[in-house]
Amino acid sequence: MYRVQWHVPALLAGMFAASLQYAGALKSTPLGDVMPVDLTLLSAMCVLVLLPFLLRHVAEWQCSLPVLVSLVCFAALLGWSVLAGAWSVADEGVSEKLPEMLLFGPVALLIGFCVGGHVQALAGFCIATLLIALGVGTSIAVGLADGSVVLGGAADTELLRVQYQISGLALASAAGLAMVQALRVRGVVCAFWCAVALGCALAALLPGGRAALLALLLTVMIAPGLFLWRAGRAGAASLWILAGAACAAGFALVLLLDPDLSDGLRTLERLNGSDLGEESLRLPLWRTALDWAGAAGPFGLGTGAFPIAAGYGDWRGRHPHNHLIEALVELGLPGFLLLACVWGCAMLAALRAWRGLTSTRIGVVTALVLPVMLSIMVSTDLGNRMAWLGLGLLLSLGAEARA
Repeated sequence: MYRVQWHVPALLAGMFAASLQYAGALKSTPLGDVMPVDLTLLSAMCVLVLLPFLLRHVAEWQCSLPVLVSLVCFAALLGWSVLAGAWSVADEGVSEKLPEMLLFGPVALLIGFCVGGHVQALAGFCIATLLIALGVGTSIAVGLADGSVVLGGAADTELLRVQYQISGLALASAAGLAMVQALRVRGVVCAFWCAVALGCALAALLPGGRAALLALLLTVMIAPGLFLWRAGRAGAASLWILAGAACAAGFALVLLLDPDLSDGLRTLERLNGSDLGEESLRLPLWRTALDWAGAAGPFGLGTGAFPIAAGYGDWRGRHPHNHLIEALVELGLPGFLLLACVWGCAMLAALRAWRGLTSTRIGVVTALVLPVMLSIMVSTDLGNRMAWLGLGLLLSLGAEARA
């Protein structure tokens, strides 16, 4: 009776946490577009209301030392960001990004940590991720088919680009979850989950997100590989990863030999373009940011000040598109070291807890976190809540809830 009593709230908390994580993807669907309330705030309110029910039976959390160090470094990073705002010349960076870091960052981390540490809540998160990916993938395909979606040519190109980047992350996580599930079952059910993963992969070819496609490929290889490895099948895990890499290389070779195959698939069309880094502005931004990091000295330009220094004005969208580089150029060496410790200690905590974790939990959390970790290296800024919710999920591997 005790487990049944809190089963539904835990599932709902996990599902609302997933809708918070992928709210940007849901907003790209017709239903999300016409909703009278903001999905981000609605999801956050629902999951925060359910957290006390989720944690009611937990007497204490036992965390490993790397988890505690990561949390302390995270708090220090927020404090240093506030201090760095004192010498920033960016009004938008201080007035918009800094409050998001201070308010949404800790809340998102708490949600990810609590959901990742509860089996039923984590299951709800996975169920919602799969449903969101199914809805988003279908919406993209239907929108492109009837001409209601014009990628790269819409009135608000910047907003549309961000929405479909997040959609690609949802598809990547869903594909990884589906393949982990496929390895846990046999027969027709296994074929079903393989079909789900294939459908996510096909949907990821449509919106044009190259980083999301790379995240999907890596997630489908690494998450099931870690699942097999933890299950004591190291040989099968190695073969899985090698087979995945071979399939990706073969697909790329076929595409290289016959570029016409990419017609109509926006992601592949962009991959076939020349000067990938230049065309997406990533490489120029990184070079400029590193130049300014050297010129700004050990304490950086100040929170959100890079776009102004780079000549883009007070435009938040021209951040360095890499969290570590952003921390280095805006927060200086202290911010860079704190951010590196935050993520480094989180990964160390997961490695230390390896033997005490089930293979399913390792595979599932990897599928949910890996696309986010790749995304923060090529997109988003430090105010993005998805990074901190993903960090919370990763940290939950190094913590244990005791009843």
